[in-house]
Amino acid sequence: MKVYFIAGLAADKRVFKYIQLPTGCEAVFLDWISPDKADTLPSYALRLASTINTDEPFALVGLSFGGMLATEIAKVYKPAVTILISSVPVSKELPGYFRMAGKIGLHKIVPVSLLKSTAATKRLFTREKQADKIMLLDLINESDSELIRWSVDAILNWQNDVVPQPLWHIHGKSDEILPVRFTHPTLTIPKQGHVMVVTKPDVVNEFLAKALQGYTLKS
Repeated sequence: MKVYFIAGLAADKRVFKYIQLPTGCEAVFLDWISPDKADTLPSYALRLASTINTDEPFALVGLSFGGMLATEIAKVYKPAVTILISSVPVSKELPGYFRMAGKIGLHKIVPVSLLKSTAATKRLFTREKQADKIMLLDLINESDSELIRWSVDAILNWQNDVVPQPLWHIHGKSDEILPVRFTHPTLTIPKQGHVMVVTKPDVVNEFLAKALQGYTLKS
């Protein structure tokens, strides 16, 4: 069974470098596309999903912003299972200060360059291995500024109250971007932050194996 992965904001498939799927599963990484001016988060998600083969069973895995996109895709295309990593499935689980920033339009006046430099500086104080810090810094520096600008606006204006089923959700208890207290994951991991897919891949891989168990036999 194909398992389609969607990375988080300012990231790409490199962030999944440690992912190991169970036998019978094939990882497929969906690359970002340029948003149209009129795109909302749901409409962009469906355009991103255009390469998914829906004639056969498939699974979705979304990281952070990618999890929100995976949720919108799942509502329409009904995967065998949807798996979120460090994400939220409904808009009400976004932190309240996200919504406040959206209402006052703060995200429209803050330069993307400042967002990038802030994210890069934060890496100096996080626990990743040196090689992973370099990878994450490369992802930040190489990310598309226009895509980031659009994505932030899309997240802050996202409205969804439907949780597609079945859905599995793993989250770090120390997630600083999407605090776990606002959401209701299947499994929480102590002392792990937003990039636990890099810092705790063994736990993430075990979780993926459990979530995908049985579906490969049906494909």
